[in-house]
Amino acid sequence: MPGRGARAASPRAQALRRAAQRAAGQPRVSGAGGTILVVSGPSGVGKSSVCERLVAGGYAQLSISATTRAPRGEERHGVEYYFLEVDEFRRRIDADRFLEWAQVHGETYYGTPREPVEEALAAGKVVLLDIDVQGAQLLREQGLPLLTVFLKPPSLDELRRRLEGRGDTEPEEIERRMRFAEAEVREGWRYDLVLTNHELERTQAALLAYLGCLES
Repeated sequence: MPGRGARAASPRAQALRRAAQRAAGQPRVSGAGGTILVVSGPSGVGKSSVCERLVAGGYAQLSISATTRAPRGEERHGVEYYFLEVDEFRRRIDADRFLEWAQVHGETYYGTPREPVEEALAAGKVVLLDIDVQGAQLLREQGLPLLTVFLKPPSLDELRRRLEGRGDTEPEEIERRMRFAEAEVREGWRYDLVLTNHELERTQAALLAYLGCLES
């Protein structure tokens, strides 16, 4: 029985869960057993915007990642990320408190806290994870209920323009992200759905249409 204050999954989230399970070839679950919706893609492709739309529309609950990088701008601990010191992050790795984790660009750790995701799945919710291709593969290997979506840019030149247009990234970092992006795009074939993010509204509509969650 749900605990005090627990909320049932919204009709939209329930529909997304059923569509995700069908697309992944998994049995439908009644009452319990949610689905993880993974969204991956290169830095600058628009993952955050797509994820924000899905959460705002009531289709999924966003999983908050942990990281050892410093907060940017007005980012807050427990809202955008859980900001951890490296030693604390490593202790949590040793304690198996992450579903997946990675050391990105050789210096910064990112990971998906295990407990909140498992609690949401047990409540029958759709949990949205914005993670990289390495993290997605680790989840596949665990046999978790997944639907995976890869967002790719119209071209690598366009991705470079987007990164440069932010105005807050050093040229060396842009080059490093571009190298990483090329490798990620090559892994897109592993995903259930690949979408080219030309324009946010079109991308979201295509994703929801695929999931069978557009309101009639």
